[in-house]
Amino acid sequence: MTLSPGSRLGPYEIVGPLGAGGMGEVYRARDTRLGRDVAIKVLPAHLSTNPEVRARFEREARAVSQLNHPHICTLYDVGREGGADYLVMEHLDGETLSARLARGALPTPDLLQFAIEIAEALDAAHRSGIVHRDLKPANVKLAADGTVKVLDFGLAKAWSGEAAASDSSADFSRSPTLARSSTEAGLILGTAAYMSPEQARGKAVDKRADIWAFGVVVFEMLTGRKLFEGETVTDVLAAVVRQEIDWQALPAATPGLLRRLLKSCLERDPRQRLHDAADARIVLDELLRGPSPEERAASASVAGRPRPWWVVAPVGSSCVLW
Repeated sequence: MTLSPGSRLGPYEIVGPLGAGGMGEVYRARDTRLGRDVAIKVLPAHLSTNPEVRARFEREARAVSQLNHPHICTLYDVGREGGADYLVMEHLDGETLSARLARGALPTPDLLQFAIEIAEALDAAHRSGIVHRDLKPANVKLAADGTVKVLDFGLAKAWSGEAAASDSSADFSRSPTLARSSTEAGLILGTAAYMSPEQARGKAVDKRADIWAFGVVVFEMLTGRKLFEGETVTDVLAAVVRQEIDWQALPAATPGLLRRLLKSCLERDPRQRLHDAADARIVLDELLRGPSPEERAASASVAGRPRPWWVVAPVGSSCVLW
């Protein structure tokens, strides 16, 4: 269903298109009852007849409706009209993190603040039993008021423990967002460059898949380039599973504590990977606050010239990982 300005979905008057993705088209609209702008995500009518895709769409609605957090896009309403299902979400002015990264790496203070807010959103979702499974810069909005919002829990799945069962309710093979047929032995669901190795192999995933994706996103914010690339989706997946991570690509002034956090997030074995987004947030908070006077003095060079405090990891870190 392609909507033109002035057309309506129930009480929502379409203003214009905002974009399109694997799960349908997104429009800016006006809620005529409450007098506010909203974003409407429409599942195309020809896909609404597919019971597996509709189930995935309905799962998105259920997942998002459980989340109420300042760094997660709010779901207002759901509906069905003209053979198409739609979600009504808060409208956010601003650009995506993907658009911002097209201009290069982020300054350290911005990077830390954005990463903290993404970690807070993931922690809130995980505590509600929800795994995003498609975290990427295109799904992070930098709102005009400076707030980070995580978008599109369309691939979210209830997480029920360390060994959540593989999902079997999607058959949507379009790249770069992938979903391998549920009739196959495994299932790939997500976006290739940001998938965890276990996702890329079609194995069961839990919240640690989001921790991997978080690490990939932070790496990209630091370097201004994608961590895993290739000519084809197969090449990208192979890189995710086997390619050595180029830690030398990180800027020389990358905080030592941040380097260790990234290495913990990007452990290919999920058993060795950082388990909780809340732990990442604690480390990032410590980096953003800066060192104590004692730590700052300890980071001075032997020659007496001051170095950026973040080059030397703060001593006495409370994080149990180090």
